[in-house]
Amino acid sequence: MTAMWIHQTYLKDICRIVNGLLKTALGPPPGSTTTLSAIQDITFRHESVKCLVGIIISMGAWMDGHLKIGDSNIHKSSENDTSAESYSTPTAEDGIFPDCELHLEMNSEVSDAATLEQRRAYKIELQKGVSLFNRKPSKGIEFLMNSKKIDNTPEEVASFLRKNTTGLNEAMIGDYLGEREEFALRVMHAYVDSFNFKSMDFGEAIRFFLRGFRLPGEAQKIDRIMEKFAERYCKCNPNSFTSADTAYVLAYSVIMLNTDAHNDMVKDKMTKSDFIRNNRGINDGKDLPEEYLGALYDQIVKNEIKMNADSAVPQCKQENSLNKLLGLDGILNLVSWKQTEDKPLGANGLLIRHIQEQFKAKAGKSESVYHSVSDVSILRFMVEVCWGPMLAAFSVTLDQSDNRLATTQCLHGFRHAVHVTAVLGMQTQRDAFVTSVAKFTYLHCAADMKQKNVDAVKAIISIAIEDGNHLQEAWEHILTCLSRIEHLQLLGEGAPTDASFLTESNTETDDKTPKSADLQYLKNKGTLQNPTVMAVVRGGSYDSTTVGINSSGLVSLEQINHFIANLNLLDQIGNFELNHVFAHSQRLNSEAIVAFVKALCKVSISELQSPTDPRVFSLTKLVEIAHYNMNRIRLVWSRMWNVLSDFFVSVGLSENLSVSSFVMDSLRQLAMKFLEREELANYNFQNEFLRPFVIVMRKSNSAEIRELIVRCISQIVLSRVRNVKSGWKSVFMVFTAAAADEYKNIVLVAFETMEKIVREYFPHITETEAATFTDCVRCLIKFTNSRFNSDVSLNAIAFLRFCAFKLAEGGLVCTDKRLDDGSFVSIVKEDDLDVQSFTDIDDPGSYWGPLLTGLSKLTSDSRLAIRKSSLEVLFNILNDHGHLFSRTFWLGVFSSVVLPIFDGVCEKSDKAIKTEQDSPTAESPHRDGSNWDTETSTVASQCLVNLFISFYDVLRPRLPDVVYILTGYLGSSIQGRASIGVAAMCRLTRELGSRLSEEEWREIFLAFKETATSTLPGFKKLLRTMDDIKVPHNSQSYSNTETSSDHGFTNDDVEGDNLQTMAYVVSRMKSHISIQQHILQVLTDIYKTHMQFLSAANTIIVVEIFSSISSHALELNSETRMQQKIQIACSILELSEPLMLGFENEAYHNYLNFLQEFVENNPSISKEMNLESLLVEVCEKILQIYLNCTTDHQNMPVTHWILPLGFAKKEELAARSPLLVSALKALSGLGRDSFRKYISNIFHLLVDLVRSEHSSGEVQHVLRNIFQSCVGTIIMQ
Repeated sequence: MTAMWIHQTYLKDICRIVNGLLKTALGPPPGSTTTLSAIQDITFRHESVKCLVGIIISMGAWMDGHLKIGDSNIHKSSENDTSAESYSTPTAEDGIFPDCELHLEMNSEVSDAATLEQRRAYKIELQKGVSLFNRKPSKGIEFLMNSKKIDNTPEEVASFLRKNTTGLNEAMIGDYLGEREEFALRVMHAYVDSFNFKSMDFGEAIRFFLRGFRLPGEAQKIDRIMEKFAERYCKCNPNSFTSADTAYVLAYSVIMLNTDAHNDMVKDKMTKSDFIRNNRGINDGKDLPEEYLGALYDQIVKNEIKMNADSAVPQCKQENSLNKLLGLDGILNLVSWKQTEDKPLGANGLLIRHIQEQFKAKAGKSESVYHSVSDVSILRFMVEVCWGPMLAAFSVTLDQSDNRLATTQCLHGFRHAVHVTAVLGMQTQRDAFVTSVAKFTYLHCAADMKQKNVDAVKAIISIAIEDGNHLQEAWEHILTCLSRIEHLQLLGEGAPTDASFLTESNTETDDKTPKSADLQYLKNKGTLQNPTVMAVVRGGSYDSTTVGINSSGLVSLEQINHFIANLNLLDQIGNFELNHVFAHSQRLNSEAIVAFVKALCKVSISELQSPTDPRVFSLTKLVEIAHYNMNRIRLVWSRMWNVLSDFFVSVGLSENLSVSSFVMDSLRQLAMKFLEREELANYNFQNEFLRPFVIVMRKSNSAEIRELIVRCISQIVLSRVRNVKSGWKSVFMVFTAAAADEYKNIVLVAFETMEKIVREYFPHITETEAATFTDCVRCLIKFTNSRFNSDVSLNAIAFLRFCAFKLAEGGLVCTDKRLDDGSFVSIVKEDDLDVQSFTDIDDPGSYWGPLLTGLSKLTSDSRLAIRKSSLEVLFNILNDHGHLFSRTFWLGVFSSVVLPIFDGVCEKSDKAIKTEQDSPTAESPHRDGSNWDTETSTVASQCLVNLFISFYDVLRPRLPDVVYILTGYLGSSIQGRASIGVAAMCRLTRELGSRLSEEEWREIFLAFKETATSTLPGFKKLLRTMDDIKVPHNSQSYSNTETSSDHGFTNDDVEGDNLQTMAYVVSRMKSHISIQQHILQVLTDIYKTHMQFLSAANTIIVVEIFSSISSHALELNSETRMQQKIQIACSILELSEPLMLGFENEAYHNYLNFLQEFVENNPSISKEMNLESLLVEVCEKILQIYLNCTTDHQNMPVTHWILPLGFAKKEELAARSPLLVSALKALSGLGRDSFRKYISNIFHLLVDLVRSEHSSGEVQHVLRNIFQSCVGTIIMQ
């Protein structure tokens, strides 16, 4: 309570003091009288201001002093660190260490004097090298290699550093590992790669990693070591994080937590919730589990990360070097928000002494007790009560007085006030002081500038350099001032404005904006009408984006002269001072540089969006500071780039094409610089860096900008191709977008680059990860869709084949060891290729899968050339390189790549069946334009059969799928496809017949049976629709219905529907008959070629197929009334009639031949199945059909005479005669006993044939032979 009362009392006292000084500084109120003379009044005012300045300076000095005391152990120089360590380990510095640490490959049994001398010389020389290493690591390593103590390889050096840490200075080990020279960098990589972090917890891995050396104090060295550690950890534990970036950020967080938790100088300890909040979104935009982070927090807080040697260090030494633990004195400076720069005390000694004397005098009288305060936060309360009066006093004095001493004092006050409020984090107060100084620069109305305004400009620059780490949002005001300074300087120097090349029309700009605007030009009369000059001379408000934009009217020559005089004042500020602010950005801490970049982006956007005078000053500075700060640690640079990336995208999409072009070219320059740095595996920052190109490429409406981006990316990747890693993703995304562009030149430029990449730099694509190759394939496939040039599409397909060749050449073999463990997954049938859908990301299948899948999708392209080329390339790749695939991979490729190509064939067949069952007025399925043409179907079926035959041993389990596809061809209603299926099926069975098992033959025959019978119900239902259609008795009367209604067909709509229905039925009937005939053709070819492989069970299936088709053909040809309707319809529509009679004859002829062949050539199966009896039944059926044809015209039996046949009947008999002859010959070919057995069934038919009229003499000839050789023999016996 006493301390609080003292604090409140002191605040009241200082408030009264400051307010009193403010009143004095402002002078007597208007209208009041004073006894002071003018000089005394001015003196009093100036002294009051001086006192206020002294107060704020004293506050700053006290604050700086206490902050330095608090951080004295945190920010030690590397020299002090080295010296301290040298005293702590004197034996190591001298190279003295136990003999047990010397790894000498000697025989311990040898003890002669020569051997002991060798050991002694070896030890002395090794100690010399170690001592040299502890002073200069690179020299020590060089000495040890030259003296053959260690081999000249990074692995040997790394092993030496890891196994001899007792003799080596741990700080020097860390310092050497952090070097950027090539050999030292390779040593560091080998050192980190020697650790095995498999199955290690992340905290345990860091502890294990850091126990052998101290992290160096330099930020860049720490960054390189931790970057490699993160990569190694993720490689040992591939499922730990989504990428190495996560491990990298988390490693920094753990190191910061370790320092924060175990450093007694850190007052405000990081809580568990703080730690979890600091690590949000680091896992590729997602959060790590809170339980995981909480456990990691507890582990570090409870058990400090120490080196092995630290446990033996006395406690007092640990307390004196807390921040040297793990070499973290540089870390806090990199990531902490606290002030790190040493500030001069700047205390006013006289003022302090005077105040102390007064307090001592009062203390002697009142016997008061004084308390010493060491907490800097107490100063915040003092500033809160003082800052308002101080701001008012400084502002009024600076505004009203032109006295150089008084204005200088005020500016000093402003500078120290900004310093105090900025360091204390008092944002409102800081921004108020900075804004006031910025306004007093008068850069927004340069015509009214004075010397004090120039001094204010200098103060702004000083604030930027001295307090840049604490300015945060206030940077925007400072950078706006710097932008305006540069604008005025260029105007005074006579340089052309940026608007001369950033306007939409260059011609218009040339007319309005002069080429030269030097001071002499400003005096010319024409300048009075120049918009840019008038705007600057007129000026505007501080907050206006463009000065003078809202003013109107001309400026006078007097105003011009006054403006020129003021421009001369700005000569006091050179380019060095301006550029120093931006160059100094390298020294800003991590938070400050991000705030600096954000503010500069805002200022740049306001410059570029100026309607009268767009400028690129801040944009060029953005590029410069990106260059300056590109070597920052990845953690900080990543935050910077998040801001810069959004800026480049925003400005790159500007409607002003000149601005967009300038921005994209600036981004290209940065990318060229950035890609000079090598990126380790599993990182993604190159991709993030190039992402603005992708976004602008996709969203920009300007063809010029899109072409520029393509050319920029082409230049970047071709010049930095060896360093591109994760950046390939963005490169291919840009080219993928270009491939679909509507402008031909963009497509051609992009494809030209793709061609060069694939031809010359293919190994760089496949060395990163499978996803990169997938992106390349996706890009090439996109080029196949080019509508401008078929050559581009075809070349893109050729490059896909080239990619396959390169993959095979590189030995990417899909082994059973990698794939038979169940890691293989069928390809997901989506529009987007998914690299994970084929196999594990590190398997060769992840390279082959996307390539094959892409080609598979291209086979459904609407263009014939593309379809055919993609089919040929796909199957050529499989044929040429299929030997590289394992059995499991092959089966997966066949199921997921090859078979989907033919989905349309089977779907079309199923659709045809369904359509037959629907209304006959439905649209014909042939109208689907996505169907393959005959040429493509032929190529596809040939390729499928060739591939299956070539790899039959591997693909044998997929035989049912192949048969299903080929029978789908047979059952297709599309013209020409059935004949393709016949040829393919015949070749398949011819090549593989001897290798097929009985079960496989069964599957083939069952597929034929299903194809033959599946369409019958729908087809019969379709025929029934003809029953309700009435047609005239002749085609002539029907054709005259349009001019006469005498025949009863007067409704044109109904008549039109009938015609359409009949036309459709005719078409379907022809197609149906063709399908059945092709099935007969394939079966005939199979049994003639492979009869010896047909078992009894399979023969039954074949017999059932022949019997089913023959019966169906007979039934179809027996529909007399339907045939008449079809004949009339074909006559009206001028269509050819379906060959129903020919279908019936062919069906029975094939059936008869099949049975006859089996009876004659395969007696065992024939006897088992009683095929001879079946043969006689078929012959009997054929004879009966023939006799029915000869007698069907008579209404009753005629006993005495027979009428002659008509012309139509004679034609029918002539068509049936060959079948009859074959049946009679089959009967005559039976054995004597067999014929005797069946004579009773056929004799009456033979007699009827003798009585009948025949159109062919061959029938009579065969009949005579039967009676002579067969019947006569039986009778004679």
